[in-house]
Amino acid sequence: MTIHFPKGFWWGAAASGPQTEGRLPNDNKGASIWDHWFQTNPEKFFQGQGPSSTTQVLTHFQEDLRCMEEIGFNSFRTSIQWSRLIPKGRGKVDPEAVAFYHQYFDEMLARGIEPFVNLYHFDMPMALQNEGGWLNRETVTAFGDYAKICFDLFGDKVKHWFTQNEPIVPVEMGYLYQQHYPAVVDLSMAVQVGYHEALASALAIQKFRQSACDGQIGIILNLTPTYPKDPQDPADQQAAVLADAFFNRSFLDPAVKGTFPKELVAVLDDLGILPVTEAADLTVIRDNTVDLLGVNYYQPRRVQQKRSSKQEQRPMPEDYFDYYDWPDKKINPYRGWEIYEKGIYDTLINLRDNYGNIPCFISENGMGVEDEGRFKNASGMIEDDYRIQFVKDHLRYVHQAIEEGAHCLGYHMWAATDNWSWLNAFKNRYGFISINLETQERTIKQSGYWFKEVIQENGF
Repeated sequence: MTIHFPKGFWWGAAASGPQTEGRLPNDNKGASIWDHWFQTNPEKFFQGQGPSSTTQVLTHFQEDLRCMEEIGFNSFRTSIQWSRLIPKGRGKVDPEAVAFYHQYFDEMLARGIEPFVNLYHFDMPMALQNEGGWLNRETVTAFGDYAKICFDLFGDKVKHWFTQNEPIVPVEMGYLYQQHYPAVVDLSMAVQVGYHEALASALAIQKFRQSACDGQIGIILNLTPTYPKDPQDPADQQAAVLADAFFNRSFLDPAVKGTFPKELVAVLDDLGILPVTEAADLTVIRDNTVDLLGVNYYQPRRVQQKRSSKQEQRPMPEDYFDYYDWPDKKINPYRGWEIYEKGIYDTLINLRDNYGNIPCFISENGMGVEDEGRFKNASGMIEDDYRIQFVKDHLRYVHQAIEEGAHCLGYHMWAATDNWSWLNAFKNRYGFISINLETQERTIKQSGYWFKEVIQENGF
């Protein structure tokens, strides 16, 4: 069966500023939380690889974009680094950063690649983190100001904006599970962080609509479909509802509907940890929903009713459900993540049925593999058949959802190139394009050439 996608489908991939740009000696970039954490605790990072090196996009963006053009991308998402553009998070804008981003976006456009630009990808400026980061109400205002500066500077080139990437991740990893700075465990803090992120996103959307920019603005959410162990068991169903409210709907509902999920509000109220708010906040959130939704999909979440004992010292989301290990699952052994292709279909159908069929696109989907050099052939190309199969299997379900009425406009794989990935650094490789970290040579993988054919045929 031949699969064809709609005309004008967005084909490309994604990246982020902090995972690609790197640092130059004596550049003006301010420290982000990642720069600070690596400086103070380098041992936490795989093989001691920090955010200063990454893939050196500052000086190699032309090679990256040349490879993307060769593959045939018509779109590419990356992010502006807040601490590069405004080193202290507020105040003075760095002219060198402005010049770099203009060059970067101009090069994309010259190669026929539409820039999709995100404003925040886990990279809080350290100057603002020292004041509390997302715990501090003033950070919301600072983010709105930063967003307006970006729209004013680059709005003539960028027509697809996104406020944040996966805002649940700073909540989870920074304030519950200790994988991102400041690595604390406090549900009350996590709730306030999440609330301020949602409000900041709405404020940035308000700034965009008050600007002279045309185009669209949205948000990128990692939507992890939640499946109950027994769909017929009310207790398992309720566990799935609450897990979904904590990790998906906490941002999906305010972004698309302008409201927060009542199930989550009830739990937080019962715990006495509702966020601190101001009178006009809910109006700002209600009136500034997204034009476009980016959907990051990697794996499902499987839960059952709570059977294990709750933590007595402090509340956690897992007090309301237990995870369930599906015995029939496929697994990516390098990340430990379940591979469940139908989850991408279920997510798109959920948006069709329960979120007004909002215009959306797959903004991330991919698999990380360790030690990919062992799959290099005699000519130096990595033969990543496993990635081709992974993408193909997910695209079949994307196509099925579109055929059934889902308003999905494109597919971006994570990632365009092999990227530095937070504490994991370069442990796993994700890209269509391989990067030799010693020479910075770029080489398109077999999956990139396969994707080129998909783009040319608008299907497979």
